[in-house]
Amino acid sequence: MIVRTTVKSIQDIMRQDVGVDGDAQRISQLTWMFFLKIIDDQDQELELTRDEYRSPIPKQYQWRSWAADPEGITGEPLVNFLNDELFPALKELKLTGKPGDRRRVVRDVFEDAYNYMKSGHLIRQVVNKINQIDFNDLDERRHFGEFYEQLLNDLQSAGNAGEYYTPRAVTAFMADRIDPHPGEILFDPACGTGGFLTCAIRHMEKNYVKTPKQREKMHGALRAVEKKQLPHMLCVTNMLLHGVEDPSFVRHDNTLARPLISWSKDERVDIVLTNPPFGGREEDGIEDNFPTFRTKETADLFLALIVRLLKADGRAAVVLPDGTLFGEGIKTRLKEHLMEECNLHTIVRLPNSVFKPYASIGTNLMFFEKGTPTKDIWFYEHRVPEGQKAYSMTKPIRLEHFQGCIDWWGGRDRKGRKETPQAWHVSAEEVKARGYNLDIKNPHAVADDHGDPDTLLADLAAAEAATRALRDQLKATLTEALAR
Repeated sequence: MIVRTTVKSIQDIMRQDVGVDGDAQRISQLTWMFFLKIIDDQDQELELTRDEYRSPIPKQYQWRSWAADPEGITGEPLVNFLNDELFPALKELKLTGKPGDRRRVVRDVFEDAYNYMKSGHLIRQVVNKINQIDFNDLDERRHFGEFYEQLLNDLQSAGNAGEYYTPRAVTAFMADRIDPHPGEILFDPACGTGGFLTCAIRHMEKNYVKTPKQREKMHGALRAVEKKQLPHMLCVTNMLLHGVEDPSFVRHDNTLARPLISWSKDERVDIVLTNPPFGGREEDGIEDNFPTFRTKETADLFLALIVRLLKADGRAAVVLPDGTLFGEGIKTRLKEHLMEECNLHTIVRLPNSVFKPYASIGTNLMFFEKGTPTKDIWFYEHRVPEGQKAYSMTKPIRLEHFQGCIDWWGGRDRKGRKETPQAWHVSAEEVKARGYNLDIKNPHAVADDHGDPDTLLADLAAAEAATRALRDQLKATLTEALAR
């Protein structure tokens, strides 16, 4: 595939530059450069189709002005142009204040972006390679979109950058079960690279979007926030690749920085799809925004926020670690609050290996709807496929691995659910009696037979005796050899 070959050759060129250190910096550098090319290709198409359209980027900084000519600016003048002119100008772009102002998108992307490359000649080589991709060609954009997904997947091996990525099989399954429709306000308060957003867009494109008006309605109802610069930039670029003309709804901010009580009714949403950071700790002062649930643990704060943000009949699918299920103290109060305010109808328990190599902890997909208290909770234990010990980078989880759960689910209304070797349910009263401990094991699982304890102890004693005999034998042999 030409796109894959092009991007691989770009990465090879970047590896020659002394200024780029590691995968995370390489991906960051690659992303702002692709962003400028993608938005310029979009601008040129919009200039042809809309009489009044103007690019959000000043003419001298548009990709076509400085990058399109393969014999154009290079070497030290190119480095100086980027560092001293383009970056300062785009970081300080003045906004028009009008709805759909794409200048905000550009300014937010470049707010904390950085040109890591030191060699202007290598930058020119990269630019010329990027020019080989036409983002207005639907086929090329589709191929690049697929490769971009792989690029995001590669973040898992880029140290802490892996925290921004949720396996696409997981995001696709959750979007499919939540079943968003165009016009429903869909929010991801910790959106990372935009995996849930892209899966929701694909789901609606496949099932409901038939006209440009419906597509506009779908895009207009998306909401997202990302705290960190790199995933924010990756997410905005991801949205452009998925045909979103104005991705300014992806805000570069910390959703938890506002007091919980300040979120008003007119900010409520129909759907929340998210994977809050596992084990994260918020800075001092953030917990003051959540007086009822004072904690610095990020996932707990997000769960409290999600319950508040949902409209009546709103629905959510959230990835949470095992610690949330069995945790006590604030976590107990939070689970009690969740079950009183929402119908926590399904918990899908995932094996520890789903998020490898970034994390090897048990995770859960929690599905709930606002408005009626929980009466019963269904659990479904997802298992690694037969013949495979665990998921891994080379054998990751795939959407088809969820087919058993989809078949069991019972459609939108969850009708006809039955207990199976992988599915069981408990009443809210049982959970309450357990002190709101939701870490409920599969009652149908057959415990491994490790044998009779007395026999095992006898076998251990025999093995230890044999070890001692061998050690004494070796000691005698060495003593004899040294005495010669």
